[in-house]
Amino acid sequence: MREIVFDTETTGLDPKTGDRMVEIGCIEMVNLVPTGESYHAYFNPERDMPAGAEAVHGLSAAFLSDKPLFRDHAAELLDFMGDSPLVAHNAGFDFGFLNAELTLIDREPVCTSRMVDTVALARKRHPGAKLSLDALCSRYGIDRSHRVKHGALLDAELLAQVYVELRGGRQIGLELAAEASATETVPAIQTSAVRKAPVGPRREPRAHRPSEAELARHREFMAGIENPLWS
Repeated sequence: MREIVFDTETTGLDPKTGDRMVEIGCIEMVNLVPTGESYHAYFNPERDMPAGAEAVHGLSAAFLSDKPLFRDHAAELLDFMGDSPLVAHNAGFDFGFLNAELTLIDREPVCTSRMVDTVALARKRHPGAKLSLDALCSRYGIDRSHRVKHGALLDAELLAQVYVELRGGRQIGLELAAEASATETVPAIQTSAVRKAPVGPRREPRAHRPSEAELARHREFMAGIENPLWS
């Protein structure tokens, strides 16, 4: 299953009052595993950058002044997203800005039926807990030390890791393996090809205890393992 985890940075909180999207970052995942494919772009919002917004993401009006307009890259962005489900943290916010930009250039908005909101998932999994991206990274032990300011691609990368944990974490791999083995077809044994072993004299079973030398080598080997999981 292909999914796109994405995040946006904006000039403010509400596209209805003239705020614009200035950055988007997307991470492609297939069966909850990042494929290494991503999409990232900055956009010139054609307006000023409020100091409060710049303090969050560090993107100034001067930095964005020579960046392309959203309309210039809308087609390649939509092509990357395809028809996959779109995962975002507080997804209504990101969908609102993405669809506002699409509306401004007379393009069809993205259907909200494709929306997967990790805040809603986290609320069900951890009722009463803090639900910010930082809080969820701390809960799941995800390193965010390099996150000095918000950034769309960086936040999408962190969110992709959080999303895997919200969907079951490492247990997902076990479930997929179980499903794969359940669907495998076991070839029938062709009885005509089975050969019977010749019958010979019965022999007493051999002893398979390790020798003292083998035990000593084993102890030496085990002592050389750093930070073993069983300690």
